[in-house]
Amino acid sequence: MAKQDDIFKNVVSHAKEYGFIFPSSEVYDGLSAVYDYGQNGVELKNNIRQYWWKAMVQMHDNIVGLDAAILMHPTTWKASGHVDAFNDPLIDNKDSKKRYRADVLIEDYAEKLNQKAEKEIEKAAARFGDAFDREQFITTNARVVEYLSKKKEILERMAKSLDSGDLEDVKKLIEELEIADPETGSRNWTEVRQFNLMFGTKLGASAENAMDLYLRPETAQGIFVNFLNVQKSGRMKIPFGIAQTGKAFRNEIVARQFIFRMREFEQMEMQFFVKPGEEMKWYEYWKETRLKWHQSLGLGNENYRFHDHEKLAHYANAAADIEFNFPFGFKELEGIHSRTDFDLGAHEKFSGKKMQYFDAEENKNYTPYVVETSVGLDRMFLAVFATSLREETLEDGSTRTVLSLPAVLAPTKAAVLPLIKRDGLPELSREIMEDLKWDFTVTYDEKDAVGRRYRRQDALGTPFCITVDHQSLEDRTVTIRHRDTMKQDRVAISDLRGIIEKEVSMKTWLLKTKA
Repeated sequence: MAKQDDIFKNVVSHAKEYGFIFPSSEVYDGLSAVYDYGQNGVELKNNIRQYWWKAMVQMHDNIVGLDAAILMHPTTWKASGHVDAFNDPLIDNKDSKKRYRADVLIEDYAEKLNQKAEKEIEKAAARFGDAFDREQFITTNARVVEYLSKKKEILERMAKSLDSGDLEDVKKLIEELEIADPETGSRNWTEVRQFNLMFGTKLGASAENAMDLYLRPETAQGIFVNFLNVQKSGRMKIPFGIAQTGKAFRNEIVARQFIFRMREFEQMEMQFFVKPGEEMKWYEYWKETRLKWHQSLGLGNENYRFHDHEKLAHYANAAADIEFNFPFGFKELEGIHSRTDFDLGAHEKFSGKKMQYFDAEENKNYTPYVVETSVGLDRMFLAVFATSLREETLEDGSTRTVLSLPAVLAPTKAAVLPLIKRDGLPELSREIMEDLKWDFTVTYDEKDAVGRRYRRQDALGTPFCITVDHQSLEDRTVTIRHRDTMKQDRVAISDLRGIIEKEVSMKTWLLKTKA
């Protein structure tokens, strides 16, 4: 745990030092769980968003985009169930005065059991080598069976208690498991109670006549209320999808772990409308498709796993998370949900307007079912950033900090470096930069020795450094250095665009999802 904490502290420190993420309103001592994206962070965030949009919208001829307003009619949230059911179970520790989500405390306990099982499996795998049968070991080793059975039992009991609203049993489970305050070790807990996560606001010119509104807690409802607008104006045929990215707001009980859980965050969602009865086929399709998208970035397939929900939301008949191995363990990165016809049916009921689709092939109207994919953009940023940051010991014994971002996502694709600040080298460097910036985000750096500039660009995640020297003036060649291997090649200036494009183009990376 100490090592994980150190890694996470390095991530937070590096993000600030190199202009990726700053605490919001820091001059006023900040605002809890609210962050600003700096000059490099905004570029990385935009690139992640574009990579998602390209794969989700532009590469599917039956998925279109939308940008719905943050403010929506308040009845929207009554229809969606958020007014009545958008709650988290809250529990306080009487000694530490710290507040926690009761379900997260229990899930973290269950995850420790899973980690114990994994350690046993890893030890056996090392002992038996190629002869190791993982599935057989999991089902026959008494200790592993005990760990995993207990984990399953705990999560099923929690899901049943939360589903029935039995908060007394949730507290009883915490007490039986002897779960302590993670920071102080105290087991002196209050009762568990529900806490609604929506932020309220007002709309109107005066306080007396103002309408009570909510900042949207999710982006999905903007898609559902526009279902027929998009379907009719775009002449869309089932199955089809509507995608959007945008801000959402949740008054989280526990907003910790940097940008993993914030009160203002961004989602990348797609709602896929299908014939009733075909939702499970599409649910499996999107689980597989979305996992391939994540894996295309090369962050390590072992860092992803599926987690099927024990407790289903009121609108779902199937739900799974793609979990990622963050510095603080496996946590949800993306959700795939079969939402049935709940949303369109609820909006039809509360609005009095038809929300059905006329299927010309079957000559009948029906309410489509929906399969949702929803990934947190900020969590995606953290997954990419934290996994890419590492310290390397080089052959000469020195160390370097390198941010090995997937080249397609890197904020800056290339840095142009004149070897010295005279003899016409800066002028040629500027010429190269002016040419390349039409196609790529590039930067110019002439301060310090070239070796120190290489290290600076490594820490920023820049895939290529282009060094201009005196030979460049004679034959118009330059040295191009590759961030991850530190390999240097002498190439013609006219070849630079092609070399960079090959490594950073979305096509190159997204083709991996077709494999």
